[in-house]
Amino acid sequence: MGHCHGRLRTVILSALLVCMQMSDACGQAVLPAKSAAVLPGRHPLTPVQEGQLLISELSCRACHLVDAALSGPLADFKAPDLRVSVKGLSPEYLRRFLADPESAHPDTKMPDLLGERGAEERRAIAEALTHFLVSQATTVPADAAWSTAEGRDLSAGRQLYHSVGCVACHGVREAIAESAVAVPVPEEDEAEEQGQDAAKAVELVRPVLTELGHIPGKYRLEGLSSFLFQPLRVRSSGRMPDMKLTREESRALAEYLLGEQNRQAVVEELRPDAPLVQQGQRYFEQFRCATCHMAEEARAASSAVSLRDAATDRGCLSDQPGQHPDFHLSAAERSVIRAALAGVPSPDTDRDLIAKTFTTFNCIACHIRDEYGGVPQDYNAYFSTSEKNLGDDGRIPPPLTLVGAKLQPAWLKKVLFDGEGVRPYMATRMPQYGTANLGHLPDILARADVLESVALEIPSPESRSESEREREKLLRTAGRELLGDKGLNCIACHNFNGKPAPVNRGIDMMTSYQRLQSGWFSQFVRNPGAFRPGIIMPNAWPGGIAVHQTILGGDTEQQITAIWYYLSLGTSAADPSGIRWINTKLAVGEEARTYRGRSRVAGFRGIAVGLPQRISYAFNAETGTVSAIWTGDFIGVDRNGQGSGGFQPAADPILLKQDVSLVRLPDREAAWPLLPVMTKDARVNPDPLYPKNQGYQFRGYDLGAGGIPTFRYQTGAIDVEDSLAAVKIGEKWGLTRTLRFTADTPDELWFRVLTGEVTAESKQAYRIGRLRVTVPDMESLLRPETENAGNSELLLHVKVPGGVSAMEVTYEPIQ
Repeated sequence: MGHCHGRLRTVILSALLVCMQMSDACGQAVLPAKSAAVLPGRHPLTPVQEGQLLISELSCRACHLVDAALSGPLADFKAPDLRVSVKGLSPEYLRRFLADPESAHPDTKMPDLLGERGAEERRAIAEALTHFLVSQATTVPADAAWSTAEGRDLSAGRQLYHSVGCVACHGVREAIAESAVAVPVPEEDEAEEQGQDAAKAVELVRPVLTELGHIPGKYRLEGLSSFLFQPLRVRSSGRMPDMKLTREESRALAEYLLGEQNRQAVVEELRPDAPLVQQGQRYFEQFRCATCHMAEEARAASSAVSLRDAATDRGCLSDQPGQHPDFHLSAAERSVIRAALAGVPSPDTDRDLIAKTFTTFNCIACHIRDEYGGVPQDYNAYFSTSEKNLGDDGRIPPPLTLVGAKLQPAWLKKVLFDGEGVRPYMATRMPQYGTANLGHLPDILARADVLESVALEIPSPESRSESEREREKLLRTAGRELLGDKGLNCIACHNFNGKPAPVNRGIDMMTSYQRLQSGWFSQFVRNPGAFRPGIIMPNAWPGGIAVHQTILGGDTEQQITAIWYYLSLGTSAADPSGIRWINTKLAVGEEARTYRGRSRVAGFRGIAVGLPQRISYAFNAETGTVSAIWTGDFIGVDRNGQGSGGFQPAADPILLKQDVSLVRLPDREAAWPLLPVMTKDARVNPDPLYPKNQGYQFRGYDLGAGGIPTFRYQTGAIDVEDSLAAVKIGEKWGLTRTLRFTADTPDELWFRVLTGEVTAESKQAYRIGRLRVTVPDMESLLRPETENAGNSELLLHVKVPGGVSAMEVTYEPIQ
């Protein structure tokens, strides 16, 4: 499904079909693309570069030696992990697909390996392979609820599909009344009057369209839902990215994609037949399926014929491949592959690699970079926002031109690999492609994107120089005034420190110092429209002249430096004039209540959970740690609404350390890795990738029975599901924390349960202050803390077996 399920190429017929479909859906005429490019989308690649990408996408390396000039640092497309993917597929679809891949799934990357065999022999081979593949997978649950349910509401999945970004790769399935607003295309005479290139103005690039017509026959509900929830577990090459869907969203989207026609479908349960399994295994080895579908070591046994030495008029590149793998290549595709093989080997420039990466992973479907990419006209209306007053800036993903000069390197990695974001109002989600697929990109962008600018020099509040201290006071006062409603009134459209703006709620300004490079910031605020045409942000220094002359004498350089310095103060910065903090107390009803926001007890990615039994806790999603527990009232927030601002406990909390809780230590004596601490002197996080460097990555949470959340995260190669529920302990209420681990192979972790003045009451019960913790009967270690003399820390040695395992810890507040 996704960008990976159809080949990177898109045939001309599909382009014509989508043109007709979009004309009906959007109510506008759609012109055919003028580009003769083989690959879809508005990309800058030459035919040779297109051929190089196809060589990677078709996994030619599985059978041939491919030199670095052809492949570059981009990871080849990897076929699905059959041990996982087969679990959720229809056996009937497997038979049809294996017998004739192109017929079952048009435009698939899977070649036809059965050559000139007849229909009966194809069916027999496919049947045996199906039995073998099913035997290698775990049992597939029957979707009885799906096959018998009636009156299923598909609206949630329909809305998700047409808003979160699926349209960018898969096209519009149906017009959504609230979204499908036609975006006018200038007529040629209008373009000429505007002094534009008429031909360029009306040119509509052929958009990516990976068809999903095969999906209803391919997947069972649970199989498709599971795939959408964690696609990289099945297809690790990232062509179908992780859209950060919750379990509920994944199921709703799966229901929508499977559609009404499958409601009465009969679910086949295939019981593998031993003789057929054995025959299928022989076919699996004969056709060398492992070279694409199994581990890298399986490729070592493949043929070592250099691809450049292969005959380009025979074999896979022939229009009649015969006994060779048949990829159903078009004449244009064969042509660009031949051009790539005939080209003089030369390494790609950084800009070439960026263009190839953005084309391979279809970043150009949502983002503009330089003169390529961007949302196609046909799909424009399906990019939406909750802050309509922000215009296109609030609904269209930001340009990637000069992004390497714009973002701090650590922040760019957090966006690409940790799902970090600052635009909650934008419906389209930033996909996650996996570190293995985009790991090369941050360094290349940093080298390629150079912006002529001077870094802003800000003062130190702790300087021993009196003149420097005076400068600090002057800039701090000026920065606060400039941001407020008595100055440039930036707070009218930007949130500030988690507090909502009074008019338009754009990006929180306090993320700027951690996100942006100062040189880029300085250039951007001088002329925002030059960096993002159409932005509603006004120019406060047109032509380099300050519009506000009463602050810092109207000195442009001083004013911009003052704003940058004020933003560097982080949460310690006083609110500018015009920010209103409306404290609202939230209560808990009959079900658990979950609230997201920053907090002193849970950091910038805090989550507060209140339970009906009047016991609450805070979870730091940045580090995967339960950071506070309290009884009584729930929380106070700046205003009502989910995730709308900061929160603080409404009662006196028991505070726990906010460092990562689960890590792999080299030995028992190794120091626990600590969360970096920022001060007035050190306002820049010295280790912004601290959680990731410890192997931690947050994956979201799901709400279960009674509204109880289950947090999902990874630590190394282990998946963790973490949930807390109220438990009666005597006459009081406590919390039982259940940690469920899923690992492919046995592994070991250390879990830091407590820190501080820890005392052991028994082998399994420990206490600090007002909290008693009961741990499982397992290896524990109570040792001195390395950073605080006199304190200690309680560690549990968790031995995780392969498969699924669990452990429980009980927290008991003591009055």
